Formats: sequence, structure tokens, C-alpha cells
Amino acid sequence: MTPRKRWLPHFCLLSLFATGQMALAAGQAADAVAPEGASGVQQKTLVQAKDFMVATANPEASKAGYDVLKAGGSAIDALVAVQMVLGLVEPQSSGLGGGAFVVYYDAVNKKLTTFDGRETAPQEATPELFQDENGEPLAFYDAVVGGRSVGTPGTVKLMGELHTRYGRMPWADLLAPAEKLAQEGFIVSPRLAGAIKESAERLSRYPETKAYFFNLDDTPVEAGSRLQNTQYYTTLRTLATYGADEFYNGQIAQNIISKVRGALDNPGVLSEKDFASYRIKERAPVCLPYKEYDICGMGPPSSGALTVGQILGMTEQFDLAKLGANSPEAWQIIGDASRLAFADRGRYIADTDFVPMPQGLLDKDYLVERAKLITPGKALTSVSAGEPEWRHPIKQADDISLELPSTSHISIVDKEGNAVSVTTTIENGFGSHLMANGFLLNNELTDFSFKTYQDGYPIANRLEPGKRPRSSMSPTIVMKDDKPYLVVGSPGGSRIIGYVAKTLIAHLEWDMDIQDAITLPNVLNQFGTFNLEKGTQATALEKSLTDMGFKVSIQDLNSGVQGIVIEDKALFGGADPRREGLVLGD
Repeated sequence: MTPRKRWLPHFCLLSLFATGQMALAAGQAADAVAPEGASGVQQKTLVQAKDFMVATANPEASKAGYDVLKAGGSAIDALVAVQMVLGLVEPQSSGLGGGAFVVYYDAVNKKLTTFDGRETAPQEATPELFQDENGEPLAFYDAVVGGRSVGTPGTVKLMGELHTRYGRMPWADLLAPAEKLAQEGFIVSPRLAGAIKESAERLSRYPETKAYFFNLDDTPVEAGSRLQNTQYYTTLRTLATYGADEFYNGQIAQNIISKVRGALDNPGVLSEKDFASYRIKERAPVCLPYKEYDICGMGPPSSGALTVGQILGMTEQFDLAKLGANSPEAWQIIGDASRLAFADRGRYIADTDFVPMPQGLLDKDYLVERAKLITPGKALTSVSAGEPEWRHPIKQADDISLELPSTSHISIVDKEGNAVSVTTTIENGFGSHLMANGFLLNNELTDFSFKTYQDGYPIANRLEPGKRPRSSMSPTIVMKDDKPYLVVGSPGGSRIIGYVAKTLIAHLEWDMDIQDAITLPNVLNQFGTFNLEKGTQATALEKSLTDMGFKVSIQDLNSGVQGIVIEDKALFGGADPRREGLVLGD
């Protein structure tokens, strides 16, 4: 097969920052640097390789993964090395203090599966954790900053268990690249420097974060400066020596618990029993048949595969290929399908270990009926959850929980054909803003609904002890002829779903290669307002969408999509030009 055609659409980006670009070849890629919140991007080029490929959000992480694959390591070996480096060089997005979802294709057993490394609510947590004395929800950042928002981290146990099952190289060797960077120091990227500056006030509240992210004169560290992290190095040496379980049974866990419970202004309730009882869960993938493909991803507690699947299942009822990427009507159809999918998400999707869920959310007949609500060229005037097949229905209230942009995505394919799609996070930028052992702690508990009931009915995504909060993370592997065809995902909070759906539609419907599909401007609609990506030709849609009856908002939409297409004799990779992502292959 040949790669999808290179298409520079009329819908191309207006702002291309050209501060430096490397020649592209197998094993090389163009690097782009944009600070958090920047509206511009750098141009990136499709990367082609033959045997293996890794795409991550940071060049240092991509290099670590590339070196592992080059040395004969597996996709999971490379993942471990990448995650440990990302936790150091991109600490605002993911790390040892967070969690992740993994979609994995095992080439030996020809099996697709998923692994849930999501954080869990502490056993001492109550459903009213994020309510004030009057039962009213706390303001978001009043809940986030400090120990109250910290759930039991899952990332380290996830990496350890995956390595035990699928790794080939020694565990300690995979931690060595991050150890070296932590000990010798790494260069602060413009994106990290911009994120520190934006979060300066909250990062200044705690001595550890202030000492690490600020200079002696109290100014934030700047891009280009070298940053060492001796505590992170010590943590990695401990894990390299004693294994991943040491994170949950030793001094590392004790330090985290002390930090969380000792946060004087906003303490949490994490305890030893939460670490001792934490488990990784292997779950069956959730798949939607779509043309000759199966779009597969992570089921609950992630809403990713179900919501992306619903969007694609509804838009498939329309001829998007004929309408094309320049059509306001095409985006109206995608936007209204997204609104309908998010309505179902808000009412039904949560951790199914705790709450029941309808069986028919991806049923073809149900999605055909939902699609009939969409009128091409005219905005839906109102949107509500549907009534999919549900063998034992219960009445539940709608929930709109905040899930703000951060997170990171990793796509890897090794020379044996194993493929892994991983979305990893500490939730909001810099998580809880607490540090322990050289890494930031998550604020994942704020992904729960702050309210437990609405109009007398329970909210599915309410907080409960041991429960995993609902997520929008959407690591995806598209299957074709029972083999992986596309490995893709994105960061971005609740916008992740729209970013992934856009990329899939652009590639599968509009015949864009994976890099052009990723680069295509972001156009999103979750709850009624169309968000158009600032500084791009997406803004040309404003009048047409307004005339259709939508409210329109122009804003930064900083996705971070990493994608790899697997053809018969080649791999083709793309990285999001809105961030620092890098594709490397050989």
C-alpha cells in the first residue's frame, strides 16, 4: 500500500513558526517548540520508517524510546523509558505521581487489550470531599491545589506490570536515560517555561515546587536553562534497584502520604492502605466497526472510546468525504454529533466497577436514530441524553465535570509489530502542585463530579472510595484486517475526544496523511458553543456556523496528537505542531 496523499488543504494553518527545522529521513523528524497557550505552531513533516517508530510529546523522551527500540527492546520497553523521561522533562503533564490508560496489540498472540492504570479515590474519601460546609461545590482551584485532590497514583505499577509481561530489556536499563537527565540536568523547553510562568502563583505556594521551578530571585526558570532534579534521580535509582512495587510499599509512598495529609491549607486523605490495595486492571477494548476498520480504545472509567465511537458512528450516516474539510456543513454535522455523544457521556459513563451503564451506547441502530436528530446546515436547538439499550436501567442525573487541558500521549510500534497507544496524565497542569520524591502529585480526584446528586437523582461520576474518576483520555488503535493500522491519541482534557475524532475523520474520510490530519485546525463542539482554533483558517467558519445558529468562540486549542500509520512495508508518523512532539523511526 502507499501512504495517504500529501494534501495541503485550503484549511491550512496561518501561523507557522520557523525557529529551526531538521531535515527529515528515517530516524529524523522536525522539532517544533511552542509554549503552553501559544496560538502559533511550527510546520512538521510526515516521517517514514521501515522497522519501528516512536512518537512522543518531547524530543528527549522520543530519543529515549528510539534508543531502546534500536537496541532491540520491545514497544513496552520503549514505553517505560519514555514515561520516565516525560515525568522529568514535561512534569506539568504526566509522571510518576499520576496515572495512564494503555491500548496494546500483542503481535505474538494477535490480541488487542487495554490496561487501566487510572488513579483511585482514597478509602477515607467521602462523596462530599469537594463540597463546602453548606453542601455547595468548591471552586475548582480551591479543590485542586493541595492534598485534597490527590488520588492513588497508578503509573509506576502500570509500567512495572507491563514490563513484567511484555518487556525484554532489564528494568534498570530502561530507567537509566531518565536517571542521567535528572542527575546531569535537562534543558528547559519553551513550553515548560511558559507553563511555569502561567502557573507561577500556585506553584509558589509550596516550598518544594517553588525551590524547583523558580530561581533564587523568585523568578520562574526560563527556557534554555538547565534544570537538575536530584530527588527524581534518587527515586529512579530506588525503583531500578528494588522494582516498581517499592513505590507502593516503601519510603516513596510514605513521603507522598505525608505530603498529602500534611498540606496545611488543603490536606487530603490518602493513606497506606490505598497504596497497598492499588491494582492495575486489564479490560477488554471497546471497538466500533467503521467502514473496513475497527476503531478500538479504552472503555470506562475512560469515556474516550465510547464517545469517540459515538461521534464516528453518527457522522458515518452522512457523506463527510463528499463534503470535505472545507465545508462548514461537515463541521456542523461533526459538532452536533459530538454534542449528542457528550450528552450520553455526561449521564451514563463512569467507573463501571461502581455504577451500571447501558449496553447499547455503540449499537448501530441506536446511533442511526441519534444521527436522525442532526439536520445538515442547521444547529440542534437542544441536546439531551438518549435512551440506549439498558437491561437494568436506573435513573441518573446529568453531569458536566471540569477536565482541563494537560496530559501527554505516546504512540509506539516495534519491529515485531507490537503496538501501544498510551495517554498519561497528572490531570491539570502541574496536578495538585504538590511535589514529593522529585515529582508532582496528581489532582485526579477533581475529575469526579463535585456534586453527588442533581434533582434527587444520583450522578454516575460521583466520588466514592476506591472508585476511578471518569476520564476523556482516548488512546486508540485502529484495526484493519485484524491487525493494527493506526496508533493515535492526544492530551487536552475533555477536548481529547474531539481532537482524536478530528484526526480520525481527516485521515479516514478526507484522505489526509497522518501528519496533515494532525495539523488540520481544531474545530470542537462539546456543549453547544463551537470553539475554533485561534490563528488558523478555522476562524473562517465563524460566520457560517453563526448563521446556522451556533455560538462561536475563537481560542487556543492546543492538542498534542501523536500518530503512527502502519502500512504493509512502511510506518508513517506525525506529531502535533502545536507542541514539542517528535517522531523517530528506523
